[in-house]
Amino acid sequence: MAPVARRLAHSHGILEPIQTAVTLDGQVDELKTLLEAPGNLPITLIGYSWGAWLSFIVAARYPGIVRKLILISSGPFEETYVAALHSTRMSRLSEEERAAFGATIAALGDPATGDKSMLLARLGELASKADAYDPIPDEFEEVDRIGLQGDTFHQVWNVAAEMRRSGELLTLGRRIECPVVAIHGDFDPHPAEGIEKPLAAVLGDFRFILLERCGHTPWIERQAQDAFYRILEKELT
Repeated sequence: MAPVARRLAHSHGILEPIQTAVTLDGQVDELKTLLEAPGNLPITLIGYSWGAWLSFIVAARYPGIVRKLILISSGPFEETYVAALHSTRMSRLSEEERAAFGATIAALGDPATGDKSMLLARLGELASKADAYDPIPDEFEEVDRIGLQGDTFHQVWNVAAEMRRSGELLTLGRRIECPVVAIHGDFDPHPAEGIEKPLAAVLGDFRFILLERCGHTPWIERQAQDAFYRILEKELT
């Protein structure tokens, strides 16, 4: 989210935490510690994609430190929506790309696989192609592949996915005390109703904003970028 952090830093105090913990609980506690360090609590916490879930969990476990929670392009909060996500994503890839996607997922989950950083980068490339509506060329910055940790991704995601399957993830929402805003693209393969409907059922103060002609990463989308930043600025004032 570096481009978003830089854009918002022109008018707001911004902290872009970098996660290093290798477990889900470790990342939750690490994020809490990073947020507390500047001494500016409570804060507005903005989470994108997996970061939306992470921010959701932090706001539930430590409600006193979050003034407002903004979820961007979150994954669905109930297991029933996962099949639609996968089906939509695969329908946007070629046969060769679908095979590569499946093989990469399998390799990431294989304990015998060595360095998984390149696999994770490849998975990101395939997902980004399927997830974007009208991306601005070169707007999505090159990922530092050295910083990618395939084993950490797999370990953290397995725990998070089980929390969704069991219903624990959604139930955590009942502990969130601050206003929550979800921003989602209408072309995002993560089904919008998989975020809007479950969260509306458990959150006391919740708003859902659907961006038109927008994929999974709003700030790279030619036709949604300006609207996305206008919404963020409004929510931060």
